[in-house]
Amino acid sequence: MTKAPIHPLEKILAERIAIIDGAMGTTIRTYGMTEADMRGERFKNHNKDLQNNGDLFSLTQPKMIEDIHRRFLEAGADIIETNTFGATSITQSEFFVDDPREHGGRKDPAFYQNIIEDKFLNDLAWEVNETSARQCRAWADRVANDTGRQRFVAGAIGPLTVSLSNSPDADDAGFRVVTFDQVKAAYIHQIRALIAGGSDLLLVETIFDSLNAKAALVAIREVFDEDKVDLPIMISAAVGRGGETLISAQTTEAFWNAVKHVKPLSVGLNCSLGPDLMYPFLSELSAKADVAISCYPNAGLPNPLSETGFDLGPPDMARFLGGFAQDGLINIAGGCCGNTPEHIAAIAKALEGKAPRTLLREVAA
Repeated sequence: MTKAPIHPLEKILAERIAIIDGAMGTTIRTYGMTEADMRGERFKNHNKDLQNNGDLFSLTQPKMIEDIHRRFLEAGADIIETNTFGATSITQSEFFVDDPREHGGRKDPAFYQNIIEDKFLNDLAWEVNETSARQCRAWADRVANDTGRQRFVAGAIGPLTVSLSNSPDADDAGFRVVTFDQVKAAYIHQIRALIAGGSDLLLVETIFDSLNAKAALVAIREVFDEDKVDLPIMISAAVGRGGETLISAQTTEAFWNAVKHVKPLSVGLNCSLGPDLMYPFLSELSAKADVAISCYPNAGLPNPLSETGFDLGPPDMARFLGGFAQDGLINIAGGCCGNTPEHIAAIAKALEGKAPRTLLREVAA
């Protein structure tokens, strides 16, 4: 039986700790963009607020987004994420479709079926995902050529603004606003566009709801089977102070057991907690999982008086992630909310020469 070829990133993970980039949203805020900047000419007359729809900046302010990718790459990132955290028709509908709850109605599967079938939202989602992937691809290749070190594009697949696990109606515990098939369909569209734009791998990240993540992973498998493609998959959950996924409340070990059949390149934790609070749950995951472990925590707790909105500066994140490496817990490291290119540069420097966590499966030379 012929062995599948080893992906170049998998070889790197066996040799050293790879660096993933930092927070797109945090870094965007340092550019002082306004609502008018977000809208650009294209959405100038749109009737809803778009300020918090950071994915649209890939279309309206591409030079800024490309500059952010450049800065993270030059800070030492091996992996940069596409600016597509909310780039599904479901999430984009929050900004482009009237909320029926404002008129006495409610969001339900019938509402989201219209969203899934909406041509404008589907076209927009495709454009944002493909464009974002192409922007990453261009800069990853450019910096790789300049430095002689290969860089990788992770197609970022976020958690959505709806939950498959919980009911929003306190009087109807069985009610769900959306169906599994609708979530899967939105993810399939996103995944195909990310691949079309040149992503090297797919990253299902900031998982609050394990059932939403399951829909994303089923979508990936269907796209791979139907389109005859195969890319590495990274999976990263956001956990609370008790180590449970925030909506579906799976423990770290239960979460790993729920996704390990996918045979991902890596599994890990990101967002929600600073590195100090994340440590015990990362340690547990590292002991259980037989794949690479990723870790990109928030820069501590939110702090409105801080320049980035979070407590920890670059030296702090470097110290914590350096400790994770010293304890043999990680193969991929970076930062989530509050982490700028300066944070990533400090983390990369602190981890340089540090041995990666020993993989529990062998990687061919």
